[in-house]
Amino acid sequence: MTATQFKGWNREQMAARAALDIPDGSIVNLGIGIPEMVARFVPAGREVLYHTENGLLGMGPPPEPGQEDPELINAGKKPVTLNPGASFFHHADSFAMIRGHHIDICVLGAMQVSEDGDLANWSTGAKDAVPAVGGAMDLVAGVKTIYVITQHTTRDGTPKIVAQCSYPLTGKQVVSRVYTDLAVLEVTDTGLEVLEMAPGLKLEQLQSVTGCKLNPASSLCEGANQ
Repeated sequence: MTATQFKGWNREQMAARAALDIPDGSIVNLGIGIPEMVARFVPAGREVLYHTENGLLGMGPPPEPGQEDPELINAGKKPVTLNPGASFFHHADSFAMIRGHHIDICVLGAMQVSEDGDLANWSTGAKDAVPAVGGAMDLVAGVKTIYVITQHTTRDGTPKIVAQCSYPLTGKQVVSRVYTDLAVLEVTDTGLEVLEMAPGLKLEQLQSVTGCKLNPASSLCEGANQ
């Protein structure tokens, strides 16, 4: 089986793996898509406060079907609930929290991530591309730690983990760690370090679908992940 044919972690498993790295007591902003799922998988016993750009701290999980409140939504316009002690505030105050470095971790999606931790996630730069800046540029500039969750390649097999981003950048050298369907990658001063790989995947397979050189971590054990 080649790497391009390999079936790695699914969306839930990717989100669950990222959730393991969120420390107790963190204030966390979750991007739209797979990052939103991270809140479901934070280990029991850890307290995490979820922030959303539209002015809410203490966001809870999605409501049960039929219990949605159309005025209680996250930045992706999806219905949410409130945890005890949650607070509402003005949109401008929400971005003051971001720009003032009061958010500990942000989990975002990506179109491309470079080996230096550059992030491109708002446009392909094509003339007909629909721009989607949102709050991402503020988040990568103001949040202390940036995690990215993304598929390792596009649908046609083009690497999303690259030596240098070809799409317009959201931020330079802002990403700390990348969680893909095939691996967990750490951004270091010497390039991307492979911390974990999906079960059964070999390093040479992973390298074949990656657009930059990968360095195995000393603790890497191929095929040992669940």
